[in-house]
Amino acid sequence: MRILIVTQYFWPENFRINDLCDALIERGHDVTVYTGLPNYPEGSFFKGYGLKGPYHENKGKVKVIRSPLIPRGKNKSLKLALNFASYFFFASILAPFRVRGKFDKIFVYEPSPITVAIPGIVLKYLKRAPMFFWVTDLWPESLEATGVVKNKRILNAVAVLVRWLYKHSDKILVTSKGFIPRVKALGGTDQQIVYFPQWAESLFSNSEIDYEDKNMPTEGFKLMFAGNIGSSQDFETLVESAKILKENSEIHFVVLGDGLMKSWAEKEVQLHQLKNFHFLGRKPVETMPYYFKKADVMLMSLTNTALFSITVPSKLQSYLAAGKPVLASLNGEGADIVREANAGYTCPAGNPKLLAETILKMSLLTKDELNLLGENAFKCYQTEFEREKLISQLEEEFKKIS
Repeated sequence: MRILIVTQYFWPENFRINDLCDALIERGHDVTVYTGLPNYPEGSFFKGYGLKGPYHENKGKVKVIRSPLIPRGKNKSLKLALNFASYFFFASILAPFRVRGKFDKIFVYEPSPITVAIPGIVLKYLKRAPMFFWVTDLWPESLEATGVVKNKRILNAVAVLVRWLYKHSDKILVTSKGFIPRVKALGGTDQQIVYFPQWAESLFSNSEIDYEDKNMPTEGFKLMFAGNIGSSQDFETLVESAKILKENSEIHFVVLGDGLMKSWAEKEVQLHQLKNFHFLGRKPVETMPYYFKKADVMLMSLTNTALFSITVPSKLQSYLAAGKPVLASLNGEGADIVREANAGYTCPAGNPKLLAETILKMSLLTKDELNLLGENAFKCYQTEFEREKLISQLEEEFKKIS
């Protein structure tokens, strides 16, 4: 099939859509990506990119067409709004001139913003091809949950837009079963909605890597968080737990990644002299198997909101694929997956005391007990989230609509 992927984010930015494109190429499909200029997460254009382009390039066999946008900047909500608006505006008006040729399917990837579907819908009608909308972040709920937008009129206006986007989608793919009632509430139908979870990058199948980080703690019980350090990830609770466990020199919080809350968290760690909290920075995705192998337990956390109780963080699949025990400081579906698979421990979101107690409990487990949890995690991944099974499922959904 000739497949057009519409996404604001793509290589060299690190998102799951990169791996999906590789998987589709492996299956013999022809893949073209219509995307923006790379600027996530640093907020400025990647080296070699700018408003002068390049606007056409190749990533292996994937043809990449780019649209201009305003970079997202750092910690500026206005700049971020301009980033979102500039992509869907320029990508929409330039689509007839930049995206040439025929396509059998159009696939829209939405980690946020949901406005990425607007150029997708423009292309759906230009190319007369069905559009598959992969929703990994619910709007307007996520805007309200993260505190980005509090004005009810704006939230209601976003809900009207989302209803329109769903109406013009042939299929709506959701990464969490808990999303289904929310999508239905804004007009999605049983015929449109398909549960299609995320998976881990194929690199986790190989834990042997020639790499070393001298800043990685070598002793004690290592609890690792890998991913975005934002307002949704509830670093307030993680830091408070580290304060409670401050006198336990055997327990180490190891953080990989970057984000809007990183500078705040670093200041808190310095202020309270938390020698048990280590920021290693953002690392290339290909080095993740090294770090995961060094960890005793993988940690994920989300704030205590109704939206995040139905959200499955994408890092969960990577943790499970690495065969590591998981500690989930969150409510709802993500915690249920860990608990039902006996792949680790869970505790309610936003409770530093209970999180500290759970960390202490896990630190006292024997190596064999931790290994068993890790084995259960990997079995869960193979059963529920294995890459090839999900790509086959997507191909079947493609075939259903001509």
